[in-house]
Amino acid sequence: MAARDAHRLTPDQFRQCLRISLGSLIGFGFAHLTQWSTGLFFCVYPVLLLGMVPRFSAHASLQFVAASLVNVVEVYVLAGMFGDQPLLMTPLVWSLFAIRFYCMASGRFFLFGANGLVSSSVLFHFASYPDMDFGGMAKANVAASLLTVAVAWLLCGLFPSKQAAAPPSPPQKNPEQLRHQVLLGSTVATVSFLVFQIFDLRDSLSAQVTTLLMLFPMTYAGALQYGRARAVGVLLGCNAALLIQLLLYDWYSNWLLVGPLYWVALMFFARRHVQEGASGVGFAGATTIAVIFGQYLLPQQDAIYQTLYRFSSITVAVVVALTVIYIVHKMLNLLPGTRYTVS
Repeated sequence: MAARDAHRLTPDQFRQCLRISLGSLIGFGFAHLTQWSTGLFFCVYPVLLLGMVPRFSAHASLQFVAASLVNVVEVYVLAGMFGDQPLLMTPLVWSLFAIRFYCMASGRFFLFGANGLVSSSVLFHFASYPDMDFGGMAKANVAASLLTVAVAWLLCGLFPSKQAAAPPSPPQKNPEQLRHQVLLGSTVATVSFLVFQIFDLRDSLSAQVTTLLMLFPMTYAGALQYGRARAVGVLLGCNAALLIQLLLYDWYSNWLLVGPLYWVALMFFARRHVQEGASGVGFAGATTIAVIFGQYLLPQQDAIYQTLYRFSSITVAVVVALTVIYIVHKMLNLLPGTRYTVS
């Protein structure tokens, strides 16, 4: 009986699962009905926002929207002025990443930094390709942010949390820890950006996002734990996407058939996420499902090859990213001013 109760969701946890799954489902349906060329943002952003923020607030909504608006302006200006000068772009991108990680490490503006880190890295990467519709991608990014915040307010009104919770307090860190986290995150994120630019990996968006999500703990130990969970979650998410593809076969382009199965898969991973209480297997599986359906599950595309390619690329990305994080972590610990110690 005790083991059964341990796996049972509380009413508030069940409501959060509904908010995550229905939010992404609404974004998925909106992207298909409006024929946005970049449906990825509409599917993924609700999972990120409602998964990372169990109790929504005006402060969180302002951070989320502000991050998207600031990112678009930064990418338009910097990529337009210095896009063909990599020696100038690299330190500028590093500086922007450092600002994001400072917001995350200080705690109060974590959501602004986290959303800004992911979207700015993706936008900077695709803005370097002349044949990419960057304008359409930037508009989709802003539109998805606004829609996600509106949907979050709606779902929080329909499925509110009943139990009051104390507002989270900013983490207490000494200056050495703060500097270590900012330098570790910004350096590894810049290395990731350069690797995907140099090797022209425009088809490995999930792998790029994975390297960034691994930096959210901002420590090597946290990245190692999340990397393992991410690999398992991606494997489960890819298998769920393949199962839906095989079940529907020629009918997978029918949104009325895809939608219910998409929602069921998201509910499964959302349940795992709220039980874990951190960005683990459930969060990785939910974002994987959202990325696959938002980017590849279109009438003219076959998702099976893309899903298999996604898992292999993410596996490689996890191993390489952990190696780089370990090297940078060890180098920063050589200096007293950036040494990360746990009291």
